Amino acid sequence: MAINQMDIKQFVTGKAMDARAGARDLLKAGTDKKNLLLIKMAQALLDKGAELIKENAKDVEAARRKELSKAMLDRLTLTEKRIKEMACGLEEVAALPDPVGEVLHLRPRPNGMQVGKMRVPIGVIGIIYEARPNVTADATALCLKAGNAVVLRGGSEAINSNRAIVNILRDQAKKEGFHEGIINFIDIPEREAVLEMLKLEGIIDLIIPRGGEGLIRTVTENSRIPVLKHYKGVCHVFVDRDADLIMAREVCLNAKVQRPGTCNAMETMLVDETIAEGFLPMALKAMEEKGVAINGDKRTKEIYPAAQEVSEDDYYKEYLDLILNVRVVAGMDEAMAHIAKYGSAHTDSIVTMNYEKAMRFLREVDSSAVLINASTRLNDGGQFGLGAEIGISTDKIHARGPMGLEELTCTKFIVLGSGQIRQ
Repeated sequence: MAINQMDIKQFVTGKAMDARAGARDLLKAGTDKKNLLLIKMAQALLDKGAELIKENAKDVEAARRKELSKAMLDRLTLTEKRIKEMACGLEEVAALPDPVGEVLHLRPRPNGMQVGKMRVPIGVIGIIYEARPNVTADATALCLKAGNAVVLRGGSEAINSNRAIVNILRDQAKKEGFHEGIINFIDIPEREAVLEMLKLEGIIDLIIPRGGEGLIRTVTENSRIPVLKHYKGVCHVFVDRDADLIMAREVCLNAKVQRPGTCNAMETMLVDETIAEGFLPMALKAMEEKGVAINGDKRTKEIYPAAQEVSEDDYYKEYLDLILNVRVVAGMDEAMAHIAKYGSAHTDSIVTMNYEKAMRFLREVDSSAVLINASTRLNDGGQFGLGAEIGISTDKIHARGPMGLEELTCTKFIVLGSGQIRQ
């Protein structure tokens, strides 16, 4: 049932204020207490698995009636296996080191006091996301372990699934003696609820959108609260003239086909003209054998006639599919110029055995992750040793790249004195 604008505002503000109270309460919790909560939450999800599948079936049936795509239906569906994976995710976060309270750079001053920084929670984090219900549990676990209360706003297509997950997690928080406000869910479908959420500067401290470019742009354009995001992943691999060509083929193949629907999959392959005739036939044949459609520039088409002609607009596209742009470049300078013009500052890689070129590529390519002789698919919190992640940021302030537990904290200055006063 639709509710009016004033009721939406009061509803959303009430949820956020409840989270603010929860955040203050969460400051009292030590690592052991937070870890125990996450472990108990994991078990509760397993115990209530049948209930979750029942509620999820309502969302799946509604999605079928709306004729949503097979990919969307797959992301939406909860199974026993996926519920177990959610529970394992909570347990894995519990096992990670707790960043809260870590003291950094403690240095003595001439007057005898010591000045340093302490890692502390951000406070209240708002997560706005689309179809996948597992994000509800993943985001909650990461936020809580980092000492933050969370306000969740999932997509309307998963509202029953998300509500059921949140209710289980909140009930467990209450049983473990936590303020229930540490987890809040905006469980009304109206779009205005998101817009009201984005106005709550001073109550919600950070917004993290997870979803397509349209969602992220809407959030960024309407938010009064700082937003951590990436719009899209237009990722590149540059195959240098000094590359090991077999290595290059395997790196590029993995970057494109291992999981093409992800933001860190390669969308454009750049190849030095010196090795193009030797490299492109074997690389593009391997791509086509995996079902990849090839869009090539004029030189690529001369070498590999099966390629379709690439357009200027194609270079800006995030396909999230088995489609690849290929361009032959005069050398590293042209490759880096292409990345600077068409890339999204997400993930870019060079394949080369030339140390000087590799180091220059690291310095000059301005992306959240820059790799040497490695697939773009490796830009991931788990692969980088951060454990779980809440997303990848292409922003330059506060967090850049995979956002793990440390990126969900900030620092404050601390001073250890013995009676010092300012003269």
